[in-house]
Amino acid sequence: MEKPGNNFRDRIGTMNDEGKRAWVYPKKPDGRFYKYRTRLTWFLLLFLIASPFIHINGNQFMLFNVLGREFYIFGQPFWPQDFYLGVMAMIIGVLFVTLFTSAFGRIFCGWICPQTIFMEMVFRKIEYGIEGDRGAQMRLDKQEWNSEKIRKKGLKWFLFFLISFGIANVFLAYLVGSKKLLQYVTEGPLENLSTFIALLIFTGVFYFIFSWFREQVCTIACPYGRLQGVLLDKKSVVVAYDHKRGERTLGRSKFKKNEDRAALGKGDCIDCLQCVNVCPTGIDIRNGTQLECINCTACIDACDIIMEKVDLPKGLIGFYSEENIEKEEKVRFNSRMKGFAAILFVLVGILSGMLFIRTDVEATVLRLPGQLYETQDDNVISNVYTFKLINKTMSTFDDVHFELLSHDGKIESVTHDKIVVPEKGLAEGTLFIKIPKSLLKDEKNSVEIGIYNGKKLLETTNTNFMGPRSFR
Repeated sequence: MEKPGNNFRDRIGTMNDEGKRAWVYPKKPDGRFYKYRTRLTWFLLLFLIASPFIHINGNQFMLFNVLGREFYIFGQPFWPQDFYLGVMAMIIGVLFVTLFTSAFGRIFCGWICPQTIFMEMVFRKIEYGIEGDRGAQMRLDKQEWNSEKIRKKGLKWFLFFLISFGIANVFLAYLVGSKKLLQYVTEGPLENLSTFIALLIFTGVFYFIFSWFREQVCTIACPYGRLQGVLLDKKSVVVAYDHKRGERTLGRSKFKKNEDRAALGKGDCIDCLQCVNVCPTGIDIRNGTQLECINCTACIDACDIIMEKVDLPKGLIGFYSEENIEKEEKVRFNSRMKGFAAILFVLVGILSGMLFIRTDVEATVLRLPGQLYETQDDNVISNVYTFKLINKTMSTFDDVHFELLSHDGKIESVTHDKIVVPEKGLAEGTLFIKIPKSLLKDEKNSVEIGIYNGKKLLETTNTNFMGPRSFR
């Protein structure tokens, strides 16, 4: 509950009364949730840094080469022709963000978002190691520029720059490929000046974000916080302060030994401000759900430690919904959450099915525009077609041929004696499809074509075959 005169709804927590930046000095967190976050962080950082440098069957594990139109996800190649899969994945992503946020708030921001991971688990830890905890940092910033301050600030900024440069290189490996990146490193910056300048620009952006802009990415720049405001309701489970228990009748007050706070009507909150001091976005969680809260759980750990010290039950701050607090119920996996989970499960199942039926070769066979059928000897009808074969694999198909699967006829290639489809490449040409008149049932007939490499069926496709009108 807000104190009289509190204007927390009128401005964000990182702004002071004069409208200027209020620098946030979060206390070093500790506790069970922080330990969980640390373990998850190590896994995510290892995955992020190692992914572009791992190769499976010659394919980079993760690559997003937009300019080269080359994409690898978990070592599997994807091409512009697989755009429909990307659209489906984006739809699932948007729905996941929408549904998950409406159920659990910004937990993604506090636990998985790269901005939070790098800021809180990398750069902030370096800051703690060099400048000390909250109080030491505040004293260092207030003191005059002497040798100690220059040494500590200089070392911190230098390490920040090195890590920013490393992050920029990792992201470059995702965009151009790790082999290309290593080639740039071997050749030196002068041989790849434009790439090196772009790398320095991105290094500067990362350095600016993590050394100065910091939590304002989450509170000002990121639209996710604003989106949260229209998605949350009383059933959303978020990091929340149990105001009924914390305030009771008389509200929060300082701790006194041997005092029966419940009998006196005092809340369990002893107003120690540890939940405020530890918050990386500078908010007071006791003022209710706020867009700046990233559900990092640092306030839960800080409050639980204090509750344990003063011999009061833990959980004054925890994962609650407003409905849970008002009705004094435990958090349950309710029907709403089950419904959201079911929707996501179905969509992920559809995407998995689309990936399962995805073929290594994409074939397109189309009738040549403006060309009619031709009647040949022995009552055989011939149509001319163009074909395009796209090889999505890292293997060359050097014995490709076409066979009719739906009719007793034959296919003859015009432009190639032997069709070769190179790895990650395409082959184009012209072919004739010839079918006896007696097998045609209509003026327009659907025919199925099989594309083989040797005896292995790579793909099937359908096209139209034109015949005489009299056969309708």
